[in-house]
Formats: sequence, C-alpha cells, structure tokens
Amino acid sequence: MSEQVRRFKVEIDGQTYTVIGKHSPEHMKAVVDTVEEQLNQIKEMMPSLSREKAAILIALNAVSDQLEKQAQLNQLNDKLPK
Repeated sequence: MSEQVRRFKVEIDGQTYTVIGKHSPEHMKAVVDTVEEQLNQIKEMMPSLSREKAAILIALNAVSDQLEKQAQLNQLNDKLPK
C-alpha cells in the first residue's frame, strides 16, 4: 500500500513553509522541532550570522549525519552472512 502525500504548513524562525511529504504529522513535528533547536543553538553561538548561512550550516550537519549513518549501515550489512 502506498503512503499518501501530505502537505504540512510549518513555521521555522518566524517564516512559514509548506512541506510536502509522506511522513506522519508527528514525524514532521519532530523534524521542525529539531531544526528550530539547531537554529537556536547556531544563533546563540553566532548571533550575527544570516538566516541563509545558518540554514546552510544546519544542512551541512544533517548531510554529515546522514553520511555517517549510511556508512554505519553499510558496515553492518557487510557483516551479515551472504
């Protein structure tokens, strides 16, 4: 059974965005909460940083985490009997 595509209106740093995806509302809330938390941490450490640069830093961190998790998954898959 295919999952239904949903539209979510979310607010991040005072800006409203429409996000389209197949995830649950709970998942999207967790994503938005995580982005808000990371954005607040970056703004606290570097208050003069532009919104765009802060977003790029968050994206870099997310991709880095994703690549690390994929490498870990690949290592686990390599250990499985074939």
